[in-house]
Amino acid sequence: MNLDKIGEFIAKLRKEKNLTQEELAEMLGVTSKSVSRWENGKTMMDVSLFIPFCEIFGITINELFSGELIENGEYQKVADANILNSISYTQEKIKKYYFRRGIFLLIIGFLIILTSVVIFPSESSWSSIYSSIGLIISLIGFAHITRKLSYSKRLLLNYGFFTIGFLFLILIDFLNVKLNDEVPMYSLETITADTVIYYNTPFYDVIRCNVNLANEFLIIEKNINFDIDLIKDICQTKN
Repeated sequence: MNLDKIGEFIAKLRKEKNLTQEELAEMLGVTSKSVSRWENGKTMMDVSLFIPFCEIFGITINELFSGELIENGEYQKVADANILNSISYTQEKIKKYYFRRGIFLLIIGFLIILTSVVIFPSESSWSSIYSSIGLIISLIGFAHITRKLSYSKRLLLNYGFFTIGFLFLILIDFLNVKLNDEVPMYSLETITADTVIYYNTPFYDVIRCNVNLANEFLIIEKNINFDIDLIKDICQTKN
């Protein structure tokens, strides 16, 4: 569907009937800006306007889609071409819609992740919940963007995106613990014993020593099996 050619055809028909854009818009129940956009090839009129428009100018929908008057001998040939062009045009619009929607969801997901890290304290469960929701929304957006690819490629890319996103969240969490002395957002288990809290994360462990005391501090350790005596010894050694 050639919108530029259709737009020129609409403008030609309107001028031949000595109608202004405002007058044509009033006859169709739209704004003059809409008519201007049709004639400039920026948009196509709504499907509900096809018949009223064609009745005003005494043309067929096939001729409207062609952007020109059609001789009787060429009618079927042009009709077939217009059907194919309409299908192609619709498919392109759908692709653009999903791509724009995908970009929007990616941005929203990223902002949710950023907000969860900045606003909520790391020890709050809301921080991990919101960041996980942000990752899922971003994944949905990425799936929209890759929608035109084959199923196997989409599956591979989406799995890779989720894995990278998950590792990215873990990295942010680790840097937050390392640089800002914050407890981890993501932990497999949290064990409290006296003035010590043990956080077991997938890739490392965090020991929070002297909880709620003036000399409270964090220790980052490689993954270890929880043992209260061992944990207390580590705290005393670092104290």
